Amino acid sequence: MPVDGLLALELLLLGLCTGFLAGMLGVGGGMMQVPFMTFILTRKGVAPGLAIKMAIATSMATILFTALSSLRAHHRRGAVRWDLVRGITPGIVAGGLLAGAGFFAVLKGPQLALLFAVFISFSAAQMLLNRQPRPSRQMPGRLGQAALGGAIGLLSGLVGAGGAFIASPFMVWCNVPMHKVVATSAAIGFPVALAATAGYVISGWTLPPALPGAFGYLYLPALAIVSLASVLTAPLGARAAHATDVRRLRQRFALVLLCLAAYMVSRALGA
Repeated sequence: MPVDGLLALELLLLGLCTGFLAGMLGVGGGMMQVPFMTFILTRKGVAPGLAIKMAIATSMATILFTALSSLRAHHRRGAVRWDLVRGITPGIVAGGLLAGAGFFAVLKGPQLALLFAVFISFSAAQMLLNRQPRPSRQMPGRLGQAALGGAIGLLSGLVGAGGAFIASPFMVWCNVPMHKVVATSAAIGFPVALAATAGYVISGWTLPPALPGAFGYLYLPALAIVSLASVLTAPLGARAAHATDVRRLRQRFALVLLCLAAYMVSRALGA
């Protein structure tokens, strides 16, 4: 599956940037990848509606590798709340499979683009508002964590994000320390990506290749290049997260997300 030099460079830069942000902010990278990959696929001649779906599926698949890389870096620093990961993961798997294998194939590309824009706008608003929780608020028990995981898996599978856009604000709201929020969000990114990607493969199994290198909803050249690049920079982002003011950085990142949300709305209207 040959890839021209300019496309390879674009995908490489995208992977380097999103990997670093995934490690630093606990996000899976999909919030950045989906808009840019939609643009790249549309430029390659893929129909706009299908390009949005392929961008979401491919971006989610890259999180498999990014999440593992950033998770290792955070785990070495003892920042991951593994008790929360164990409580949230069963719901994530169920919700991710339902999204990828069910709703994803039924919903149209423009609808998914609008949904993506809504949820990254919500994430940006949470980052900008930075509301302080009541000191007494704590994470819910196992049943509540499983329900939270179901919501994360379902919504993440529909928009191609790693789940941090729900998990991070919720954990902050429940008084989990910021660095543990970032690390734990990175940890749950792997089961989110695994379940949703399995669903995409199931729902796109009979889909004819939209362009060389495509398999169903997955664009394999982008998956390979972006994953490789993001794995290299995710540990650097995780290291930076423990040495910088993550709150201020998240506020700046929120402004970028609002711009990307506007772009996805324009793509949805154009499709």
